[in-house]
Amino acid sequence: MSKVNLSIPAVQIREIRINSITGFSGGAKELVSCAQGKEGCGLKDKARAFTQCVGCATSKAACMTILVQDGAVISHGPVGCSSCYHEFAFTYRVNSPLRGVEKPTQRKIYSTNLTEKDTVYGGNAKLEKSIREVYERSKPNVIFVLTTCAAAIIGDDVESVCDEAEEELGIPIVAIFCEGFRSTVWTTGFDAGYHGIARKLIKKPRKRRDDLINVINFWGTDMFGEWFAPFGAKPNYITPYSTVDSLTWSSEAAASVQACSTLGSYLGAALEQEFGVPELPTAPPYGIAQTDRWFRELGKLLGKEEIAEQVIAEKKAEYLPKIEALKEKLQTFSESREKPLTAYVTGGASHGHALLSVLGELGIEAVGAAIFHHDPLFDNGEPENDQLAQRVKDYGDVPNFNVCNKQEFELVNVLNRLRPDLLLARHGGMTLWGAKLGIPSLLIGDEHYSMGYEGLLKYGERILETLENDEFVKNLEKHAINPYSKWWLDQKPNTFLKQRGAKS
Repeated sequence: MSKVNLSIPAVQIREIRINSITGFSGGAKELVSCAQGKEGCGLKDKARAFTQCVGCATSKAACMTILVQDGAVISHGPVGCSSCYHEFAFTYRVNSPLRGVEKPTQRKIYSTNLTEKDTVYGGNAKLEKSIREVYERSKPNVIFVLTTCAAAIIGDDVESVCDEAEEELGIPIVAIFCEGFRSTVWTTGFDAGYHGIARKLIKKPRKRRDDLINVINFWGTDMFGEWFAPFGAKPNYITPYSTVDSLTWSSEAAASVQACSTLGSYLGAALEQEFGVPELPTAPPYGIAQTDRWFRELGKLLGKEEIAEQVIAEKKAEYLPKIEALKEKLQTFSESREKPLTAYVTGGASHGHALLSVLGELGIEAVGAAIFHHDPLFDNGEPENDQLAQRVKDYGDVPNFNVCNKQEFELVNVLNRLRPDLLLARHGGMTLWGAKLGIPSLLIGDEHYSMGYEGLLKYGERILETLENDEFVKNLEKHAINPYSKWWLDQKPNTFLKQRGAKS
């Protein structure tokens, strides 16, 4: 288990804290075997001699803070570093009905707009002025200050400025150190956001509440309200649509669960280690086998095992016949093509692994995956939280397993080679490449959509619908221009992967 240290301003990066990697090519079983060495010591990262693009940690910290209902966010850096933040304002507005937020508040997003002159003389004074102006204009209950590469390079004392402003204004001013070059694993940005929240907002519990369970997640549909009701509890979602008050007293919850172990690894550990809120010691509920385990662990954690068994029995009685009927339809579709159905998955680590479990449950062969990074273990140290290990155990190996930080040139290469019947994606912009190659492609942004027994049915129906309606992508393939040369498409997808320290 990694040790959460809330006394320091910046979170320890994932490469150091839990040995996360962004470069691997092989099989899922091989990756799990390497990662399960002593504290992941058998897992070696590989660098790329060529990189097309890379995600930035500041946007990951932004999506966890911009969506706090009564907060404001300041990007301390050039205005271009906040150019992607508008998408979270859009997400907040569009998804608010899924969480029962009837009147979504306007998002308060600002930039200190550091200029060339500021990078010479320093930006502390500009940050001080910006914090006061944001407070006067917005009257938020918290202000999050997100650092950028420019602010870090010139060495602005962001922590001191925030602490002084907090004392002056009387609200939390949270410094979040999430500059992009700190880590090659952009999910460190999630950790940075949660580190700041745990340091400055969460307080020691006044009492323990048996009727409240923290759900560390993105912005998916409220599935957990129905699932927790038989246990006499309700969800406290963190952080999309949280308030300062709900974050402050998340320390009083009976437990914490996650929609994505990658996302919530750090905060789950912080809530347990620093505030005594136990984290559910198993992976999220994707696929029948893992959903069974998840409900049983929840019942055990809450001391309500009999209720868990009752929920499992009722859900299975309702959904298993429908799932079997769906699997028969998929089998019939497969037989009409006279070959087994195959699929390829691309997405963030834990959710990508979850989609692989969904495929395994539906009897669709997973011929490969492009996963954006890999955590050999999580901050709570629980091996049962490893979604990929559970997938391999339940449904077998996944060949052509590529760990890559959104390198689209590798994705196009492998899709062109494998030509799967279906591409499943979690992030926007990735399904385009499958469509250009004539591969039916499905993107569902709601990470809760495929959860549980009912989620398996819903997602499976969307898969069947996507497979049956392939006319558009077949026509697109005839007219689309592939920007990658024949030379590259003839190379192995892992051509540019090199062991760290080796010469290119």
